[in-house]
Amino acid sequence: MAITCDVAILGGGTGGYVAAIRAAQLGKNVVIIEQDKLGGTCLHRGCIPSKALLRSAELYAEMKDSESYGIETDGVRLSFNKVQERKDGIVEKLHQGVQYLMRKNKITVVQGKGRVIGPSIFSPRSGAVAVELPDGEMETVVPTHLIIATGSRPRHLPGLEPDGIHILTSDHALQLDELPSSIIIVGGGVIGVEWASMLNDFGVQVTIVEASSHLLPSEDEEIGRELSKMLSARGVEVITNIKLLTDGCEIRNQSVSIAIEHKDDTRTLSADKLLLSVGRVGNTENIGLENTDVRVENGIIAVNGNMQTTEPHIYAIGDCIGGLQLAHAASHEGIAAVNHLAGEKTEAYRSEWIPRCIYTRHEVASVGLTEKQAKERGHEIKIGKFPFSAIGKSLIHGTKEGFVKVIADQKTQDILGVHMIGPHVTELIGEAALAQVLDATPWEVGTAVHAHPSLSEIIGEAMLAVDGRAIGL
Repeated sequence: MAITCDVAILGGGTGGYVAAIRAAQLGKNVVIIEQDKLGGTCLHRGCIPSKALLRSAELYAEMKDSESYGIETDGVRLSFNKVQERKDGIVEKLHQGVQYLMRKNKITVVQGKGRVIGPSIFSPRSGAVAVELPDGEMETVVPTHLIIATGSRPRHLPGLEPDGIHILTSDHALQLDELPSSIIIVGGGVIGVEWASMLNDFGVQVTIVEASSHLLPSEDEEIGRELSKMLSARGVEVITNIKLLTDGCEIRNQSVSIAIEHKDDTRTLSADKLLLSVGRVGNTENIGLENTDVRVENGIIAVNGNMQTTEPHIYAIGDCIGGLQLAHAASHEGIAAVNHLAGEKTEAYRSEWIPRCIYTRHEVASVGLTEKQAKERGHEIKIGKFPFSAIGKSLIHGTKEGFVKVIADQKTQDILGVHMIGPHVTELIGEAALAQVLDATPWEVGTAVHAHPSLSEIIGEAMLAVDGRAIGL
């Protein structure tokens, strides 16, 4: 017999299981269909394992530099297999937590590969899901509402197809048994710069190449250029404005070489391994969307502000709808979708409210518009900047690099965007995100009392700097 429910969710990643919990809270009968492990890419192949490795790399780098803090150490050694064991332990603990939440909220989990089916004997409209179970048997889930949360996978490039040995994706890199002595990272976006920072701290010789004029091309240009300076100062070779000649890829004698065009010259780069980091592709193929009237444009499921597809009883969230491919964005979208289908009062999704965090050393965080985006949208802007070198707590942490940049509208005084690079800024961005939601002005945030000494002082100072009122400069 078919399984009937109020809400079925195709995909048990962060967006999917958060949506399931919210639906259960609203009294809905919920089924999650997941072909792998609950938690999805974020928990098993993305956010959590990579940040665990980044923390180990950061601590290793700090220990090697402990003499600058007046602490002399001898014989600091890296045990990479123990680093991996720690990472795996964190992932497993959190996986068990997600499984507990499913049981606690009485959510049915069906493990298997799901495909959306059209009108059939099970339902007069599309949206039911045929599930191939691990034993080869079939099960059908018939929901009143379906939420598609199938996530994404690493993008490939012609001529640089990953083999898991010499040419890697981030999925492969997370499972390395040992560190290479050198690596080329193709792509200077979020994943690329995080791996560059991590591997550099682990002692790997890193070269990162990016087609844009600066690292982090989707972020504010000043942030990308500052990060490039920081990585270069640590010994990372950063090459921007390149054209990749993929037919120049060659694997020989356990090393990989690629040809790039840079400043009108052709150059060959060689290393033990190559990490391909050129974005992610939504998983919208082979899930049965052709059996529905759901519109897919360039591999992305089209949705409205309530996460509804062109079939109103079918919703889609997370990486498969494009936009900000972030775990917390998917969670926000999942909650918005469930609230809407349940008839709860909800506000349309606004990507400007979603903070973006990058866990390099030092970290990058932002919310809202970049300076370029603000100008392109016709805003007359004013900018405030404040350096971490003028913040006492930053110097105590051993950091003098980085800054906070605030972009505001001259006429309305609205905060349009906040951009940070420096120590622990992924923890500081929450205040700026709240200011966006509350429609606060820089003056209001700057007037709030920030404890001294604290890193948060830089938020108040940067906000005051918008109107030339910063105290510390």
